[in-house]
Amino acid sequence: MQFFLNGFFGRDPKLREIAPRLKDKPVSGDLPAQADVLIVGCGPAGLTLAAQLSAFPDIHTVIVDVKEGPLELGQADGIACRTMEMFQAFDFADQVLLESCWINEVTFWKPDPNQPQNIMRHGRVQDTEDGLSEFPHVVLNQARVHDFYLEFMRNSPNRLAPHYGRKLLDLQVDASATDHPVTARLERVDTHHDGQVEMIRARYVVGCDGARSAVRKSMGLELVGDAANQAWGVMDILAVTDFPDIRYKVAIQSNNGGNLLIIPREGGYLVRLYVEMDKLGEDERVAQRQITVDRLIAAAQSIFHPYTLEVKEVVWWSVYEIGHRICDKYDDVPAEKVHSRQPRVFIAGDACHTHSPKAGQGMNFSMQDSFNLGWKLAAVLRRQCLPDLLHSYSAERQSVGNDLITFDREWAKMISDKPAQNQQGSGGVDPKEFQKYFEKHLRFTAGMGTQYQPSSLTGPSTHQHLASGLLVGMRFHSAPVIRITDAKRVQLGHAAKADGRWRLYAFAGADDHRNDSKGVGALCKFLEQSADSPLRLYTPPGQDIDSVFDLRAIFQQAHHELAIESMPALLLPRKGRYGLRDYEKVFCADPKSEPDIFDLRGIDRTQGCLVLVRPDQYIAHVLPLNAHRELAGFFAGFMLSNQ
Repeated sequence: MQFFLNGFFGRDPKLREIAPRLKDKPVSGDLPAQADVLIVGCGPAGLTLAAQLSAFPDIHTVIVDVKEGPLELGQADGIACRTMEMFQAFDFADQVLLESCWINEVTFWKPDPNQPQNIMRHGRVQDTEDGLSEFPHVVLNQARVHDFYLEFMRNSPNRLAPHYGRKLLDLQVDASATDHPVTARLERVDTHHDGQVEMIRARYVVGCDGARSAVRKSMGLELVGDAANQAWGVMDILAVTDFPDIRYKVAIQSNNGGNLLIIPREGGYLVRLYVEMDKLGEDERVAQRQITVDRLIAAAQSIFHPYTLEVKEVVWWSVYEIGHRICDKYDDVPAEKVHSRQPRVFIAGDACHTHSPKAGQGMNFSMQDSFNLGWKLAAVLRRQCLPDLLHSYSAERQSVGNDLITFDREWAKMISDKPAQNQQGSGGVDPKEFQKYFEKHLRFTAGMGTQYQPSSLTGPSTHQHLASGLLVGMRFHSAPVIRITDAKRVQLGHAAKADGRWRLYAFAGADDHRNDSKGVGALCKFLEQSADSPLRLYTPPGQDIDSVFDLRAIFQQAHHELAIESMPALLLPRKGRYGLRDYEKVFCADPKSEPDIFDLRGIDRTQGCLVLVRPDQYIAHVLPLNAHRELAGFFAGFMLSNQ
């Protein structure tokens, strides 16, 4: 984290300078009359979006929720590796790592062939493959994730805090309005203001208000899909047991009443159990079965046989039915009007897709929805990009949402099926095949299955051979490097923060450090001097040179072979009101890392390359370092010139 750019302040460096419009303004609990963005719902999707937008002093964001206060006990708990990478962009990944339970291995249990009423361990796999991410798969109470986002928002320039106790009544979009075209009516449901109705006008509204979304209803959209007609129970418990794998993630297939998943929780004692319960009728709802917590415990005890389970405390429990549903659009523009209308209302998270919780994708996928949308809203509101950019949110996230539903449907079917009774696998799912399916889809469950297709934001794979391990359309895969100004070992991907900036990673060719007229040197000269340079065309006057595009260079030579004083000025930019130099733009391969970043990510050592990374950490393009015209043409497709 860099700070002191605009002067020394002896305070928590996470506390950002307050936005000018808020100085000397009294804090009010009332809704304002207008906002740039109104977010409905303080779940993971809503808070991810609010936190991202809160970083921009010139964007006025309002977030509301029907609850009367912050979440105290969350439902979701699994945090995928990809989500941890996103948390790093918000600077609280280390806090999550400290508090969470790390999932390292998964064990698989099946009926003992000699004593089918008993279960036995038959397999064990590593939860996350080596090198997939610098972060592990962890488990942490959803409420703590909310806490970290809320703290980030409180420390932001906007000092953003939710308005609780507000229920959305309806939305109206005035297509003829040129400013603040969306009007929302909200009813206060808190104790002291119950029944009061408030109105707010916004430029954009985002519904992150769950599976029964009022925003989605106002848009006339529906979740479409099917139900598996299978009831499951889930409970967080403190228990005494002789089951040996209670602190592993475990999948149990049993002959004694069904299947069970174990998720160890943070703190060393808490455990979550997903317990298979009743098969439902075609039109039956789970509430009709009136399943009690005692039935849930009894079912778990039966599945654990011959091991014992003595439940001392049930911290939280619920019963649900598996369903797989998705909206065909995530915004308010019908498909036939995409070329004539701009979206004004969006949905994210459970408001646009629902699925089973057992693959651990609900919270993770929801946050990725709004992380995709947030930087695009900011870019349009700040007049950096054309409003057409906003169509890409529904196009990108609805497509990968379909992939999630397809995966989860098959996964939920397998996990609810009874174990096969013989080696041919007849009458159920073969436990070995169940384990193979899990291993096959480890990358997907780690959050690494998303690949955006070619579009205005995602270039073709023409030059993919220059960086075969950094795939266009997929997330930027970090690796260790050495910062040459202080010899510090850092993760290159951690340069990407949730600040709406594009990252340009220039991997130098073999001789670039000796010749500033080619490769990295020529690229810097183009970016500084050419009339076609994206830096010159799209960086607002008066702002730091890296306020829109953050250029970083990575050389192959060891740091003591590189002279910082000979680097192009663009890699030592003068910033802030004092014109201080930024010394954190130049890196080299880590000599202690074998293979190093060039080999790990398949970078062409002779030519090098330029990797363009979007503000949501996904790779937009891979280009030769001298492809200046292609670089300029790519950004010209969706950005607005300041000239």
